[in-house]
Amino acid sequence: MKLITQTLLGVTLGVGLLAYPLYAENDRPGYIDFGPLTPSAKGDFVEVNVSGNLLGIAARLAAKQEPDAAELIRGLRSVRINVVGLDDGNRSVIQERLRTLSSELITKGWERIVTVKEKAQEVGVYLKSHSPETIEGIVITVSEGGKQAVLVNIEGDIKPDKIAELGEKLHLAPLQKVAESLNKK
Repeated sequence: MKLITQTLLGVTLGVGLLAYPLYAENDRPGYIDFGPLTPSAKGDFVEVNVSGNLLGIAARLAAKQEPDAAELIRGLRSVRINVVGLDDGNRSVIQERLRTLSSELITKGWERIVTVKEKAQEVGVYLKSHSPETIEGIVITVSEGGKQAVLVNIEGDIKPDKIAELGEKLHLAPLQKVAESLNKK
């Protein structure tokens, strides 16, 4: 009996662990895992993660001076920004990761709404929509002349008419292009 109970418990735990990534992904459809990002030999790497309580504090601080921004921030679940310096040791790996990420996003139902290729700079902006009134996630990828790569994931309940304001508040110029793109649709 003890062996049967242990086996049953083991199988249940195993199935639960296998199913967890599916549940977690569905629970957070606007979240994207950027995967491993190798820093340059100099170690040039910045990672910013703002979520939960910190976003709540930011919303409360903004409420008196900028109520519209506070409302926008209250709808966010997380903001993640990674900046990776590139050199000969990691450039090809990171650029391949950006290409793979683009394919993964499209496969998962994200819509690429902005593509910019100017000189040595490439920008991609992707949206995960829940409905015409709500965006669940935004991903921005930037490759700047082989010198650095920037990846941004904004997750939450984002109203399309507030995207330009979000870009302004978070100092993310590509979001201005997102707003322009959505206004043309």
